[in-house]
Amino acid sequence: MSGEASKVVTASAAVQRKAESGHVAVWWSALLWGIWLLWFVLLVGGFVLGIYVSDEGPTARSHIPTPMRMGSSVALVAAALVAAAGRRHQVEARFLGWIATGMAFGLLGDLFNADLLAVGLPNPVLGGIVSFGLGHVAYILACLDAQKRLDTFSGRTRNVSLVVWLLIGVVGWAAIVSTGSENQMLRWPALPYSLLLAATTGMMTALALTERRFAPMALGAALFLFSDMVLAFELFHGSFVGAGDLVWLTYGPGQMLIVYGAAHVSGALWPRRNG
Repeated sequence: MSGEASKVVTASAAVQRKAESGHVAVWWSALLWGIWLLWFVLLVGGFVLGIYVSDEGPTARSHIPTPMRMGSSVALVAAALVAAAGRRHQVEARFLGWIATGMAFGLLGDLFNADLLAVGLPNPVLGGIVSFGLGHVAYILACLDAQKRLDTFSGRTRNVSLVVWLLIGVVGWAAIVSTGSENQMLRWPALPYSLLLAATTGMMTALALTERRFAPMALGAALFLFSDMVLAFELFHGSFVGAGDLVWLTYGPGQMLIVYGAAHVSGALWPRRNG
């Protein structure tokens, strides 16, 4: 085969591989959005359904049936795994792998908080605190990985963002948790957890300030933090009408924004180089 013919064959093969890759990407994207629709139906549809079928009516703590709440988290774990599996490049797969790990621990925490895991703990929320805490460690590792790939990332921006959000976490703990009279055994475990959640929010905010495509992730982390403050108020001061709905209708979208925000930025920001 002549040199020119060899070049033509090589170029043709490259075009074919690119086309095949494009078709695969379309299918992965369709699968991700299909899972998103399932998540939406389970969470928002569950809320609407619960309003009509709840025996307590509008005065219930939560209208979303437990299986639909847990199912919405399972859907987000599936979405995170699909996003990670659909990336051939090591850098993207590692970043999304940390996100999937964080979401998987989030699901575990949901199961503990719903008292669906019987492991002999004096309070199932302790299992939730540990599980969610490990999830935030995974999210922070994903953020550290992303920071290495952003040439314009500033350590000063990260430090300022962390200080601001850690202060918010401490103030929130002091104002809500330390002043409560219920579930006292959870008071001190809640402090390091609050700091981990605030650190996650700070790291994602720093990424968003550097590259605005990370904004959905930062918003998701902020919603997560808000939902946990609502849950903390309920745990330490007592429940109120719609408390469970407020928690899940901020927590669920928060986790969704983290997972889908990560899937969106993973391929758009980093060049195809070895990780």
